[in-house]
Amino acid sequence: MQQNVIITCAVTGNLTTRDNHPGLPVTPEEIAASCLEAADAGAAVVHIHVRDPETAKPSMEIKYYREVIERIRARNDAVILNVTTGPGGRYHPSDENPAVAGPRTTLMRPERRVEHILALRPDIATLDLNTMTFGAEVVINTPGNVKIMAEIIESAGSKPELEVFDTGDIQLAHDLLKAGVLKSPAMFTIVTGVKYGLPSTTDAMAMAARMLPRDAVWTGFGVGRMSFPMAAQAYLLGGHVRVGLEDNSYIAKGVLAKGNGELVERARDIIEKMGGQIASAAQAREILKLKS
Repeated sequence: MQQNVIITCAVTGNLTTRDNHPGLPVTPEEIAASCLEAADAGAAVVHIHVRDPETAKPSMEIKYYREVIERIRARNDAVILNVTTGPGGRYHPSDENPAVAGPRTTLMRPERRVEHILALRPDIATLDLNTMTFGAEVVINTPGNVKIMAEIIESAGSKPELEVFDTGDIQLAHDLLKAGVLKSPAMFTIVTGVKYGLPSTTDAMAMAARMLPRDAVWTGFGVGRMSFPMAAQAYLLGGHVRVGLEDNSYIAKGVLAKGNGELVERARDIIEKMGGQIASAAQAREILKLKS
């Protein structure tokens, strides 16, 4: 088990809506405030998506990312910023001709998916390795596109966080590391509980963790009601922990969380009751080998 456990808070995500949680942060001001709340509660890392403040729908506008980051840094220059590059990989085959993109398709060039990383240079940028059925659509991350995104992330001075949803994603990571596209030691996040990916079970998370490179630093989490059980499991297996409204809206069965801060507090309580210690942002930078 880790001597110091990094808690990451995923504050808003891409799919959660205000129907799921009426307090979901949507505007740049709300997202930044929720990141600061999570940091105050013990999160060393905040994982950031942005939304259109008028529609609450997912956005990729650099101006929203910039405002969130500037608002956070005006009050906290220590917390580690982990910015998504996930949007832009979804394909919806139209009913008339599956070779033609349907209206829910967001698929775009890989350079477009990481242009905000190059502009804003956060500490960490996610790099999804999954190609899989995701809801009613397919998420597509081909090796060639992943390579392009990885090279741009590296050129920005950001560290790629390799999000893996199944065992094939881990095999792809090994190939990219062997080819020199990715650098060691790599940072992984094991995602469990997404339908058609790894299930939220001890066996699945343990298997995925064993498949990672020996020098990898990894975080694990589960979605929905398995958020806290898998947080405990990640700690017991030697990993770090992620919680947040992106993954789970509830603090207990049928009880909505007050916000991201309360979710972080619960994860911290679980870890400390099992004898763990929470990593500060400075300690997390050392663990993840990030620039100061």
